[in-house]
Amino acid sequence: MKPYERLAEAAAPDGTVLTLYRHDGAYLLRIDGIELMSTRRSQSEVQLAELACRGLADQPGVRVLVGGLGFGFTMRAALERLGPDARVMVAEIVPEVIAWNRNPEYALAGAAMDDPRVDIREGDVLPLLRTHRGVFDAIMLDVDNGAESLTTSGNAKLYVDAGIQAAIAALRPGGRVIYWSADADPAFAKALRRNGLTVTTEQSRAHGKQGAAHELIAGEKRR
Repeated sequence: MKPYERLAEAAAPDGTVLTLYRHDGAYLLRIDGIELMSTRRSQSEVQLAELACRGLADQPGVRVLVGGLGFGFTMRAALERLGPDARVMVAEIVPEVIAWNRNPEYALAGAAMDDPRVDIREGDVLPLLRTHRGVFDAIMLDVDNGAESLTTSGNAKLYVDAGIQAAIAALRPGGRVIYWSADADPAFAKALRRNGLTVTTEQSRAHGKQGAAHELIAGEKRR
């Protein structure tokens, strides 16, 4: 059995420890020993972008926001589905995660980060939502496991009413915000509806037809 190679470690602002591993050609990110993501299980992260960018490919001047760089799968999928004049802003709160992706020794998202449409912002996504009112056609939030399965306590503010309202305010009329969730979360979907969004959900497997079934919770703003 091939060993797990520990490559690097970093701490989130609240002290949560993130560790980067490589195993048999794949990369894994663990938080306090629990696997958060893997380059072998990225289907739901790609589907997140597919859902968010649906119908936007031929629209001019599209602006989207990705909350959480991770291994770059959502960012890359958005770039593949948007036009040449689109802009993809990506917020990542842990600077080491940005550095790991840029590291040429790691087969991660470095090349996509050099796309001229990409704007990488180091920091919390919530202040970006608050300072970009009416800017985005789509917002993709994959900063944690969801409202009920948080691994980093500081992310909770995105899932309460004030955070939801900040996301709604950052959308253009008819725009959509998509939340990645490790599990189905009807209570959070209800909170989105309570805040005035039209809500739909989709399930996505982590890899092909296998692996955990994650949920994408989509809220559309009224025109």
